Amino acid sequence: KMAEKQEEPSNAQNGEPDNAEEGEGKKKKKVKREDLPPFEIVTGERLPAIFFKFQFRNVEYSSGRNKTFLCYVVETQGKEAAMSRGYLEDEHAAAHAEMAFFNTILPTCQAGARHDVTWYVSSSPCVTCAQRICEALRKNKGLRLTIMVGRLFMWEEPEMQAALRSMKEAGCKLRIMKPQDFEYVWKNFVEQEEGEEAKSFVPWEDIQENFLYYEEKLAEIL
Repeated sequence: KMAEKQEEPSNAQNGEPDNAEEGEGKKKKKVKREDLPPFEIVTGERLPAIFFKFQFRNVEYSSGRNKTFLCYVVETQGKEAAMSRGYLEDEHAAAHAEMAFFNTILPTCQAGARHDVTWYVSSSPCVTCAQRICEALRKNKGLRLTIMVGRLFMWEEPEMQAALRSMKEAGCKLRIMKPQDFEYVWKNFVEQEEGEEAKSFVPWEDIQENFLYYEEKLAEIL
């Protein structure tokens, strides 16, 4: 039976694949957890391909995948129509990208306008982030939020199931990412090597099977 297991992050990984390319591994020193500086939110337009291939993979077990990667599209319909996009990742386990979106990205959008927001997230929000999402949707009547998730985070926990249902009740649309959605993220949010033609998205072996599995689980929960 497939199950989402969240393991304690190892100090060396810091959310990166065990077999990260040599250059990546050398850049980051191994540090004890208590030595980590205050959390830092990383923002940008495109994330490295190695992070996408590891963090967004809709796998059975999420060992080492202890960061959240959140790609966003904000379509604003106000005095001036506008569109912005980018990505956020949480650098350490202390803060989450979902919170950072509400604290740093949304306040820069036109006040009083309608915002249609779509997130493409490596895994579904934790209970605390789910509560924050519900608060934001209740406070901001002009906010429409669709969350496309690669994996369901700790979906077997009753508290987590209740949090997912509360998000739906607050008006959030929750969807599991299909293979086409992963391809969309690859094309629009992942760095392509300079001087190379854009590489086409290569689906991993069990991408469709895992999508169907998580879709069924989400439907049962909601």
